[in-house]
Amino acid sequence: MKKTLSEIGLIRIGVASPELRVADVEFNTQKIINAIDDAVVKECYFLLFPELCITGYTCADLFFQSALLNAVLNSLEKIAEHTAKTHSTIIVGAPITDGGKIFNCAVFISDGKILGIIPKTYLPNYAEFYEERWFSSSRETTAKEIAFKGEKIPFGTDILFKNSALKDCIVGIEICEDLWALEPMSSNQAAAGATLLLNLSASDEILGKAWYRRTLVQSQSGRCLAAYAYASAGAGESTTDLVFSGHSLIAENGAIMAETERFSFETQIAYADIDVERLVHDRFKNTSYAYVQHGMNFREIPFKTPETSAEELFRNILQNPFVPANDAERAERCREVFSIQVTGLAKRLKHINSKAVTIGLSGGLDSTLAMLVIVKAFDLLKLDRKGIYAITMPGFGTTARTKSNAEILARELGVTFKTIPIHDAVKQHFKDIDHDENVHDVTFENSQARERTQILMDYANKVGGIVIGTGDLSEMALGWSTYNGDHMSMYSVNSGIPKTLVKYVVKWSAEEEFTGEVSKALIDIFDTPVSPELLPPDKEGKIAQKTEESVGPYILQDFFLYHCVRLNYSPLKIFWFAKIAFKGTYSDSEIVQWLEVFFKRFFSQQFKRSCIPDGVKVGSVALSPRGDWRMPSDARADVWLAEVELLKK
Repeated sequence: MKKTLSEIGLIRIGVASPELRVADVEFNTQKIINAIDDAVVKECYFLLFPELCITGYTCADLFFQSALLNAVLNSLEKIAEHTAKTHSTIIVGAPITDGGKIFNCAVFISDGKILGIIPKTYLPNYAEFYEERWFSSSRETTAKEIAFKGEKIPFGTDILFKNSALKDCIVGIEICEDLWALEPMSSNQAAAGATLLLNLSASDEILGKAWYRRTLVQSQSGRCLAAYAYASAGAGESTTDLVFSGHSLIAENGAIMAETERFSFETQIAYADIDVERLVHDRFKNTSYAYVQHGMNFREIPFKTPETSAEELFRNILQNPFVPANDAERAERCREVFSIQVTGLAKRLKHINSKAVTIGLSGGLDSTLAMLVIVKAFDLLKLDRKGIYAITMPGFGTTARTKSNAEILARELGVTFKTIPIHDAVKQHFKDIDHDENVHDVTFENSQARERTQILMDYANKVGGIVIGTGDLSEMALGWSTYNGDHMSMYSVNSGIPKTLVKYVVKWSAEEEFTGEVSKALIDIFDTPVSPELLPPDKEGKIAQKTEESVGPYILQDFFLYHCVRLNYSPLKIFWFAKIAFKGTYSDSEIVQWLEVFFKRFFSQQFKRSCIPDGVKVGSVALSPRGDWRMPSDARADVWLAEVELLKK
């Protein structure tokens, strides 16, 4: 099933810092044309160039020369003709004259036509900058149109450009200092609906400025819930007093998507596929955005770009969006997660003046992380760890490996440890409800889970404490819990953390928070297959019931969860992103199989999420009915499953 970018809500953009010679218009024009050709090869038909790139930013008093200004007009005509041949859209920087004044402008050219010219508003005239010597501000314009080659071209800062192929792709343009000013022009443009903000810049390089520039672009994209593309003048500019590096960037909603190599004399281009659909959805959800007043009436000019294939993306689609790939970032993420968990539990214990808790310690990932959180919360409140009652409740599926790890953790952490087998109690229960204990069905499994929860609740009453839940966010999404069994507790410390991240917080704890036998046990737990251990082990005594064989690989299910809940993607778009992210790992049919499982379970299991215990939100995805997620328990999944069916064909 071949898709185009616009069909899945994306547009491919490029930011170019072309090779340049100061005041050599013919040379610069050819380099701009060459850059357009390079972009088209990559199916990028939308390209942004730097400020005054046709002449060079550092021409100084040469901007007063009519020969230079006339050469610019010829250059624009030549560039426009080339965009007609390539069906591309570009924005270039050029000095434009009108009414006896010279303006520093962005020229929007699409498919052979100049559609609009935007003059710069804020002219820096401090330190190394002298723009007011040559240029006039947009505030000094006297006309809404400007004559060019016999045509009237829209002129001014009140112009937005709308892509006809992707209706929500609305483009706003500002020039260099317009971003650095107290009130950036792009803020008004975003308030008026612009999702893609462009900046043509000539930002010189001094110590520390690259970091500040990157932060500024990143912050403005996040503040405006928009994409922000920034193309800056390269090393070919004059070095009489300054050096330019060609630092061009693309950001999307607070994240840097791509940037060029700095200090190169050759043309540098960076590409990114911007998810316009995501930006629009983020604006829908952000209620404060709806109250923004822009106070300007914008002219909207349509433009068209050719369709681009979605086979390969200029966009980093992470297999695991919850877990950073970089070691340092991942460690910092885990540290932050753990701190939030510990603080949340400590506050609850402090509020109810509880000095005791019970936890079902199975030796699996979730209960292990919950135990570590409890220990640190007790330490924070200077409570005796003996008030932590870790109870292991071996049943029909318990293996020696998990039981041993639970015992090691409890012993080495210095908590009160109890073993309460559930075999006899559950067998009696089977007799009471006339269930054959040899039938290993859902009744067989859930009876064990509910028996364990009853023990934890009653023991908590006995010691005057509360039950700490262990279930994680992924289990909540899939409903992989027993209603009124492990589904219930008095405070749930893992409910905001997906399974893929739980694993790495445990691993991080082994490496940074704990040592010795505890650390060794944590590493083994990290490597243990995920299982509720409700079915008997195999002949070798190893875990036979593996969760991922029933609900699918957690790395896939967490991918689906993130893109469904955080980004509001449709099943078709989720599939397309997963197909690219997991190429060579999972086949298309496997992705579709588990995607169907996700949507079926996500909808059918909402009733469990509607009555979950308190638990802190940790990341941008949360399913608490008191927090981020409101959903009827009887909502139908037909619309979503119909899209999944299309993927099977």
